[in-house]
Amino acid sequence: MSTHFGRLGASTAVLAVLLALAGCSSASGADAGSSTADAGAPIAVVTSTNVWGDIVKQVGGDAVAVTAVISDPSADPHSYEANAQTQLALAKAQLVVENGGGYDDFMDQMLSSSSAQVINAVQISGKAAVAGDELNEHVWYDFPTVDKVAAQVATELSVIDPVNAATFTANAAAFSSKLAGLAGKVEAIKAAHQGTPIAITEPVPLYLTEAAGLVNKTPAEFSAAIEDGTDVPPTVLSDTLALFTEKAVAALVYNEQTASPETEKLLAAATDNSIAEVGVTETLPAGKDYVSWMDSNITALFAALGG
Repeated sequence: MSTHFGRLGASTAVLAVLLALAGCSSASGADAGSSTADAGAPIAVVTSTNVWGDIVKQVGGDAVAVTAVISDPSADPHSYEANAQTQLALAKAQLVVENGGGYDDFMDQMLSSSSAQVINAVQISGKAAVAGDELNEHVWYDFPTVDKVAAQVATELSVIDPVNAATFTANAAAFSSKLAGLAGKVEAIKAAHQGTPIAITEPVPLYLTEAAGLVNKTPAEFSAAIEDGTDVPPTVLSDTLALFTEKAVAALVYNEQTASPETEKLLAAATDNSIAEVGVTETLPAGKDYVSWMDSNITALFAALGG
C-alpha cells in the first residue's frame, strides 16, 4: 500500500498540542460546519492539495476561501507531516476535499475536530484496485473523476450557501466544458499513437497516459518500489533500464517531485538513448490552474511522441 501523505511521524507531544488546539477550536468548528454560510463571509474550504483547491476555486469563485494543505511544487508530497496549523484549518472548515485511497490519510486522522462535509475523490471516482494490484490513487489525472468531484463540490457549496447555488452550478458546468476540451486533446494523442509503449517512474500519470492509448512497459515492481520509497531489486532495475538501451519505449514520463538513485538512472538512460522525457507533478505548479496545467502536460506528451 502506498504510504504517501500518510507518513505523519508526529510525536506524542505534537499530538497533544493538536488535540488541545482542536478542543479550543471545537465551538468555532461546529459553527463553521453548519449547513448555512455566515452572511457575507466566504465558505471555508480545506483541501489536501492545491490541485483540489484550485478545482474548488473554479466552482466556488469568490464565495469560497480555500486552504490547501500541500501547495509547494518543489516539495516531495510523500514526506509531508501534519501540524497544528492543518488541525486548526480543518477545525474551522465548512467543506473538506481529500483525495482518499491512502494518499492523504492524515486528513482523516485530523478530521475528528471538524463538523465539515467531506468529499473523498477516490470514493467519488468509483475506482477500485484490480485483483492482485494496488489502487492507483492519483485520480486527479483522470478527467471523469475530476468532473464528478467538481459537480459534488457544487452540490455541497449549494447546501452551505443556497443563495449562490445557481452560480456554483454554472461554474461547475463551465469547468466541465474545459475538461471536455482537454479530453479531446487526449483523444487526439490516442488517434495518432494508440499502443505506443512508454515508461514511467511511478503511477502518477497513468490515468492520463492510459486514456491516451499509451502502454506502460515499466515493470510493476520498479514503480511500486519508487512509490513506496523502498529499494528496487537489481534484476528489476536492470530490466527497466533495458527498456531504454533497447529503445523499447518512446518516452519516459517521470514524477518531478520524487527522486532517487534509481529514477536518476532512468533519466540518464533516457537521455543517453535519445528517449523523450516528460516531467509531471503531483501538485499544481506555480502560475497554473488545473486546466492550464493539464493542457501543458498533454501538449508535452504529444510533442514527446512526435506530435
